[in-house]
Amino acid sequence: MNTVILIPARYPSTRFPGKPLAMLTGATGEARSLIHRSWDAARAVQGVDAVYVLTDDDRIAEAARGFGADVLMTSEAPRNGTERCAEALPLLGATPEIVVNLQGDAPLTPPHYVEALIAAMRGDPDVRMATPVLRTEPHHLTALQADRKAGRVGATTAVFRDNGDALYFSKEVLPFADKAHETGIPVFHHVGCYAYRPQALAAYADLPMGPLESAEGLEQLRFLENGIPVRCVEVDARGRAFWELNNPTDIALIEDIMKREGLA
Repeated sequence: MNTVILIPARYPSTRFPGKPLAMLTGATGEARSLIHRSWDAARAVQGVDAVYVLTDDDRIAEAARGFGADVLMTSEAPRNGTERCAEALPLLGATPEIVVNLQGDAPLTPPHYVEALIAAMRGDPDVRMATPVLRTEPHHLTALQADRKAGRVGATTAVFRDNGDALYFSKEVLPFADKAHETGIPVFHHVGCYAYRPQALAAYADLPMGPLESAEGLEQLRFLENGIPVRCVEVDARGRAFWELNNPTDIALIEDIMKREGLA
């Protein structure tokens, strides 16, 4: 089964302009750009036939080619990573059976998260799109709550049915965290990675953007608002910490995790 990973990356950002080129220093003291580390994470995934960086920016393209990545140039039109992946689909030549969107702000994504998504797609042909979710530990939940209390727009949480089909994604901490603590209901951190069937991905750009996607700024809500199920796949942390680079303040946090876990 043919599987490709696409890493969409754009230079403009309200919260962090030029984010893909931000430098992160690992445990060995070597500094690599965010897009480089995201490519390293993608290359570590087993069972993948190709990895491409998608961008409309020459600075990102030049940096990516400099560390050996294959680059596909897209237009400036895509408003999010899924739209950029949809635009790149015809550029791949042969249509793959599974397309993975590994967003370029999640260099701490362990390879087994992505492998779990691919396995979920292979195991159920009716799943049109899947995304990983991570059960939060107390310290993890505290970090999510701290971001919201400080007014920072950062990580996303997910709530879903017993079969894994998503009910909602939000930049708020859902379910209401204090109530979750009282009842024992877990809070799930949504990991910024998606696997699609090519048909679902190709259809995405033509779907209307709904009010929930617009309000939350979460691309996956377009599927839900248009009646397309999104399968949440719970992944096991296996001792690995996870955090995305959403704001400049996240650099120090991610670097601390890399040093603590011995990530080069």
